[in-house]
Parts: sequence; C-alpha cells; structure tokens
Amino acid sequence: MKFREIRLASGVFFAALGVLLVRFLVPRPIGMADNGDGWRILCRLGAREIDRPSEHFVRFSYGPAPACTSEYISSQSWIDKIAGGAGQLLDLPGILNLLVLGVLGCLLVAGGIAAIVVALRLSVRNSVIATIALLLVAADSAFFGYFASVLSEGAAFVGMLLLAGGLLLMHRTGTWRYTGAAITMFGAMIGINAKSQTLLLMPIFALALLCVRPASGRGMARWGLPLAVLAVVSTGTVLTQATGDSANAEYREANMYHVVFNGIVDGKHDTAGDLAALGLPPRYAQYVGTGWWSENPAWRDPEYARYRDQISRRNVARYYLGHPGRVVEILHRSAQETLTARVPNLGSFGERAGQPPLAKEYRVPVLSGITGWIAPLGLFALLPIWLLIGWAGLRAFRNRVGRRDVGIVVLMFLLFAMGQFLVSGLAEGIENIKHQQLTIFPTLLAAALAALSFLPRREEEPPAAVEREPETASVTG
Repeated sequence: MKFREIRLASGVFFAALGVLLVRFLVPRPIGMADNGDGWRILCRLGAREIDRPSEHFVRFSYGPAPACTSEYISSQSWIDKIAGGAGQLLDLPGILNLLVLGVLGCLLVAGGIAAIVVALRLSVRNSVIATIALLLVAADSAFFGYFASVLSEGAAFVGMLLLAGGLLLMHRTGTWRYTGAAITMFGAMIGINAKSQTLLLMPIFALALLCVRPASGRGMARWGLPLAVLAVVSTGTVLTQATGDSANAEYREANMYHVVFNGIVDGKHDTAGDLAALGLPPRYAQYVGTGWWSENPAWRDPEYARYRDQISRRNVARYYLGHPGRVVEILHRSAQETLTARVPNLGSFGERAGQPPLAKEYRVPVLSGITGWIAPLGLFALLPIWLLIGWAGLRAFRNRVGRRDVGIVVLMFLLFAMGQFLVSGLAEGIENIKHQQLTIFPTLLAAALAALSFLPRREEEPPAAVEREPETASVTG
C-alpha cells in the first residue's frame, strides 16, 4: 500500500463520515418508521414492541418485551446486536437505540465509499467527484432513513456498498487485494443475507467474483483468492439461511393473495375475466383491494378452502403465461413505483421532533427527486436508464478501456436490479414502492459507478502497460 493511497482512503472515510453524521443528526435525527415488519428482527433481540408499531413516527429506542419467536432471517439483526451492545456500553436505555444504529450505519457506509474511491485510482479532483456521486446515492432521502430503522433494507444497502468496494479492490495487487477480499466477504454476507429477496444476488455475485482478475494474474494467482472468498460466502450463507425460514414460506400464501387481489384483479381491468382465468368465482370480486390482514379478507370466506390452491405461485404463473399484455401493464406500474422511490406511508422523524405524522425529510432529494419526476413514464423511463447503464458497463468491461473492474460491478448490480424488479413486480403485490427499494438503489449505484467509469485512472498507473508487462517479459526471457 502506498502512503498516498492510505491517506486518500482515510480522508475519504472521515469526510464521508462527517457528512453522513451531520445529515443524520442535524437539525434533528431522522430514520425510517416501522411498517409492521420490524418485529421479526426485534423479536430475536428481545425488543419486540408490545403495542402496534407506528408508521407515523420513528421509535428511536426499543425497550425489553416478552419473548417471541421468528423464523425471519436478516443480517440486519447482526448490525442491531452490535448497536445494542454499544448502547449498553454507553449506558443508554433500551435494548436497541436507533441513534446508535444510525451512527453505526454511517460508519459502514463511509467505509464502503472509501473502499470504492481508493479502488478507482483517480486523481484527487476526480476522487472528490466520485465521493460526492456516491454520497448522493447513499445519503438520498429515499434510502438514508433505513440506516436508522428496524427494517432490513439498510443492511442490503450497506452490503452493496461494501461489496462494490471489495470487488474493485480485489482487482488490485498486494495488500490492497487481500483487503478487498476481506471487505468483499463482509459486504457479501451482509448484503446477500439481508432479506430473502437479496438471495438473488448470490449467483450474480459468484459470476462477478469469478471474473475478478488482477493485472498479470494467472493460474492460482488469479483463481485462488476469488474461489476462497466464494467458498466462505457460500458456506456462511448456507449456514445463516439454515437458522430460519430462508424461503419465507410463512408469507408465501399472503404474497400470492396480494398478487391476486391487488395486482392482477385490481378492479381496473376485466375483473370477471381475470377471476375466471384464475379459477375463482365471480363473487370474489368483493375482495378486490383487500389484504391478507384486512378486516374482511377472502380467506375468511366459508368457501375459501375450495379455492385455496388457486392462490398459489403455479396458478399465478399460469395466468401470466396466458396474459402477456397484463404482465406488461403490471410491470409498467411496477416501474412507476420503482422510480417513485419515496415510500409514502412511513415517517422520517421521532414523535417528539415537532413534526406532523408521516412527515418526511428532504435534505438530500437529488436522485429520488429526479426519478420521482419521471416516474409516470414507467417502463419508458426505466428501460432506457437500464440500457444506458448496461452500455456503459459493457464499455468499461472491455479491456482496452481500462475499467474492466468497474464494468463487472456495474453489470452485477444492473442484473440484480432487473431480477429484483421482476420478483417484486410479479410476485408480491402490496407495498410495491418499498419492495422496489432493492431495485432503485442498485440501479442508482450502478449508474453512479457507470458514470465514474469514464474518469481516467491516475496517469502514473496506465493499466495497459501493467497488463502487457508480464507478456513482454516472458518473450524476452
């Protein structure tokens, strides 16, 4: 490691951390209110709320509660346990204090940004540009509140940033490469195990990892470290998922219920025809728009047992295959929800902050503001964005451009965003703006990295010369 690069990494880390802490705490702390899913993580901490969680305000401290069981698996619980332990050392009340959690989130995000910037090997001026671009993504008002929340999206965002920095560093040689491997393992374990949906990242991550090749790396020099990282992450993920319900089977029927009565049979199209195509009776039109936890859901209907098999993944997939036009319409609506970015029903402030219920902060609204403005265009906006990112990623991937490392990371996040878009759009049905957070965040992160791929490396380290040197030596020797 060169002293200049260590100094750059330290400078970026502390600068980003300072910005993030001010963004988090000034003029008042912000977070993300609980939509009701938080108990699944809090339960394992012994901090499950006794009363109904409020979507209007953020609870910044959770006290002890009666024991409960949850099969939900999320790496967010690992971060929460660290924050809980730190809170106890600081003698703060409660089992989990979100102020401590938010500070920990800022530390992890700053570390991910520093790893990415130092791996890009840019000039000082361009390093500042890269830091600002990454901060605009991580600190955007649509995402930042999750770093101080009991929801699992925060772990997914942290994992992606660390994973990006780690993979980029693994293209280096020497100490930086091994540092990158450690960061990659850490980020991958957090990001992949954040939610059941993020498990989709595993095969894409494996493919990206196998594409990692440092300059002049051949044989074991190339394959040894990536394979070791893949083995550790794969084993760790299998063991982690074995501790609970990795398939999220507890909510499988509920998800399909919402797909049927909120996504397909939405009351705006051919309700009778859609019900018939799904094998449901016409009178089930009365359940359009209801949720699994509504006061009068279809599953309370005396005849629901006769039609239960129709509320299934197989039946929904059969409907999609026979109705491609409706699939496009559903995906167009999902694209609108993806670009909207801001979840409408979750507040950003604590109850004592002097803000009205459901008040949201707009301290860094740049990227989500732009995507929200073009959200009505749906697929007509999202698909061109993906095409541009894909073009830039493929351009960077070409060796003669000298940004193959960035191209690999860009394409990895792009593929994950597209896969997650299809899963959330076609297989969930409610809270689609929140569920598509795992689409819009990697999309914007990939866009930022794609833009940064156009910045040249520092002049003293031309990649072409580094790659050709071993070949020349072998000829002359």
